[in-house]
Amino acid sequence: MLSPALFGPVDVLGEEVVASVTLIEFVLLGLVVVNLLVRALTHRSHVAAVREDGADALSRSLALEVTNVLIVLGGFYYITVHVHGGVVFTTLAIGLLVADFFEFEARLVEARQEMPLERPKAALFASTFVFLYIAYQSLFFLIRPLWETIV
Repeated sequence: MLSPALFGPVDVLGEEVVASVTLIEFVLLGLVVVNLLVRALTHRSHVAAVREDGADALSRSLALEVTNVLIVLGGFYYITVHVHGGVVFTTLAIGLLVADFFEFEARLVEARQEMPLERPKAALFASTFVFLYIAYQSLFFLIRPLWETIV
């Protein structure tokens, strides 16, 4: 049975399933994984486009931008469910959004100067942090028994 919450019964699973496990954490985990996959495909398409048509062929990926915005908006919603975890996640997600913006600009410079396109290292680093944090938050129930014996 779903419990009503601030924005409806979207975020909290019933206590009989797992105590304090929220649905939004798994949604965010899925979004971050999709974002990582889209990021890899986008980089491949950028490299191929620049190789074939030059710097003018380089454009922002709509799918990557949409997943970034959805991650940030999901982070804002996560703040309403768990304040501390939501603030940390949203801060990391905004950092990812900013890193993606500047990484695309760096790829444009590389393409205009006819240099080989590098991987978006800062955005990959930020994505890794976002993934690790939300994986820890959403999958903590798997290590909880071990954690409770130690602490």
